[in-house]
Amino acid sequence: GHYYNYFELVPQTGVDSDALAQRIQSFFEKSFYGTNQRFMVKAYNLQNEIESITSVLDTISLAIGVIAGISLLVGGIGVMNIMLVSITERTREIGVRKALGAPAGAIRTQFIVEAMVICLVGGVLGILAGLGLGAIGASLLGSPARPNPGVILAAVGFSMAIGVFFGYYPASKAARMDPIEALRYE
Repeated sequence: GHYYNYFELVPQTGVDSDALAQRIQSFFEKSFYGTNQRFMVKAYNLQNEIESITSVLDTISLAIGVIAGISLLVGGIGVMNIMLVSITERTREIGVRKALGAPAGAIRTQFIVEAMVICLVGGVLGILAGLGLGAIGASLLGSPARPNPGVILAAVGFSMAIGVFFGYYPASKAARMDPIEALRYE
């Protein structure tokens, strides 16, 4: 005779799979194995396992998102410090530009663009590192990895937005400089 340790059923669309699993378990326990103490019937729904796995993955994604947010904050503060140092080193240049009639908006734009370029370079390097490490990981796992171009473009855009956000304060500080004091600066 044939013996089965387990079998799978796929319910029709719209059928309550939890209720079906309970009915199947009850049927086998009462009809076939109710008197057999050495055999236990267990029916379970894979959908419940999928939901628990999805819940764990969502928690992991949230943790990775928090870590990425902290990294962006630290990186943004680093960009702001770099720009503040750059402005301090170029105080005389800013003074000369203002003395020659450069409007505050032009100076602000110059330093915001510089901050965006710094972040863009960092973002591109990060994307290249991610693509390289992703390709290595995919080859080790024997599974092809296809990066999503939309996600890459979003990452570049977000990187530039970080440059604007964290570069605005240093750029505004440069734009507000008094040209006489800036020209006197040594």
